[in-house]
Amino acid sequence: MARGNWTRVEEFILMSFSSLPTEIQSLLFLTFLIIYLVTLMGNSLIILVTLADPMLHSPMYIFLNLSFLEIGFNLVIVPKMLGTLLASDTTISFLGCATQMYFSFFFGGAECFLLATMAYDRYVAICSPLHYAVIMNQRTCAKLAIASWFPGFPVATVQTTWLFSFPFCGTNKVNHFFCDSPPVLRLVCADTALFEIYAIVGTILVIMIPCLLILCSYTRIAATVLKIPSAKGKHKAFSTCSSHLLVVSLFYVSLSLIYFWPKSNNSPESKKLLSLSYTVVTPMLNPIIYSLRKNEVKNALGRTFRKALDLRNCIP
Repeated sequence: MARGNWTRVEEFILMSFSSLPTEIQSLLFLTFLIIYLVTLMGNSLIILVTLADPMLHSPMYIFLNLSFLEIGFNLVIVPKMLGTLLASDTTISFLGCATQMYFSFFFGGAECFLLATMAYDRYVAICSPLHYAVIMNQRTCAKLAIASWFPGFPVATVQTTWLFSFPFCGTNKVNHFFCDSPPVLRLVCADTALFEIYAIVGTILVIMIPCLLILCSYTRIAATVLKIPSAKGKHKAFSTCSSHLLVVSLFYVSLSLIYFWPKSNNSPESKKLLSLSYTVVTPMLNPIIYSLRKNEVKNALGRTFRKALDLRNCIP
């Protein structure tokens, strides 16, 4: 229903990768489907093993709610993207688009602060090893992990509600594979200057504050490690941080290039590729580079499978 030049939009069309040939889209569908299944299985396996094995209930493994977060992030974005690649119907309802944007902001913000919490954990473990058990006790770790989820709520609520209160006019085609803020904002036919200022400030707070906390933690860690006299000791200290650094690098580099890089230097297609790195690739790699390569998790997997086999053998 039109009012002047304003149109009431009831659905959006996700352009996704429609510019590519059908054969390429089919190949992308198979690739992303495999990645999606690996992500769900890998993160679910980490969660189940952590809950099933009492020996993994140390402070460090409370932070494996990162796996819960990655599963949620994937469920919000990937199934719809697979649908747009497989079917000709690439529409998403107004409410569905708003819901997808809300939870992408929420999970993205939560991951930023959770990574900062994990950096603090590594800082305490290396810089104050004798006091680690006291400082990072079960209650403190649980509070930090739970608190990491809350910053995403106000950002997601205000930004999503505000953006979808604007009138939309002209095309309803979102040039992305999910309802992200910048491509949806381009469809608004109203003055969005104040909203864009808020969006920039909110993005800086959610991305840069955790990033600065991570940098501070690793600056102190590096200073402490460099004071260790033996090369073996230095290697052991740095190896405890390597997995976390890989996760942080993958997540923050792609996120920063999308939201802080000048618009003129980023085509829509390049932004789609960058978005794939933190919405699809990173969630798959997290259980591999952060958990499954650790000896404690490998041993726990072995114990869990042996228990499962023993239970199966006991059943007549």
